[in-house]
Amino acid sequence: MRILVVDDELPARIRLRELLNRLPDHAFCGEAGTGADALRLVQTLNPDIVLLDIQMPGLSGLEIARQLAEMEKPPAVVFTTAHDDYALEAFDTQAIAYLLKPVRLERLEQVLTSASRVNRAQLSRLAADQPVDSGGRTHIRARIGQRLELIPLADVFYFQADQKYVMVRYCHGEVLIEESLKTLEQELSTRVVRIHRNALAVAVHIAGLEKAADGGMALIFDDIPDRLEVSRRHLPAIRQFLKKT
Repeated sequence: MRILVVDDELPARIRLRELLNRLPDHAFCGEAGTGADALRLVQTLNPDIVLLDIQMPGLSGLEIARQLAEMEKPPAVVFTTAHDDYALEAFDTQAIAYLLKPVRLERLEQVLTSASRVNRAQLSRLAADQPVDSGGRTHIRARIGQRLELIPLADVFYFQADQKYVMVRYCHGEVLIEESLKTLEQELSTRVVRIHRNALAVAVHIAGLEKAADGGMALIFDDIPDRLEVSRRHLPAIRQFLKKT
């Protein structure tokens, strides 16, 4: 993945450049110290991901992100900042993640890997000549520790009700959110499959069915060992779904 670094402070740009050089799957392709330069370089370099400082003089990072979002094929945006005061506003610009300075290598690698999965999922849809649902949700908003984060749907395997919360199982573990399964099913109707009254599976990660120890059927997934019970009520629909895939 090609990464463009945008920050008005030279030490911050140097820091990110050095971190990127330690990540073999990601390539530093350029840097900008102003908003105008950033917009110009996005057009000429065509980066996959932009690491974008929020608080910049002149054209702010938020304003840059809004302009990038209007492009026909915008890069993924990851905000970097020393403060989390702008978290909610940042996510409203369709940024995929939020990095607090000083940026740690492990956290940077995690975010870039997630961004790569989103881009690969988009490319796969295009290659299969499937339209991208531009009006639908592409991320799940969650609070992880002290930070807000958008989890790409490409990283999510399933949603499971957990008392008054919903547990999101994704590639980096589990997190609780305050949305209901009903709301998620309505908003993600073309991308999730109901398998039980308390669970939704993300369709692209479903690998098949297997016999459970209690005689029932369990759903299995690509890439993770989890097994989820499929209710008798929803089993016919799941079998029909698997026949089509």
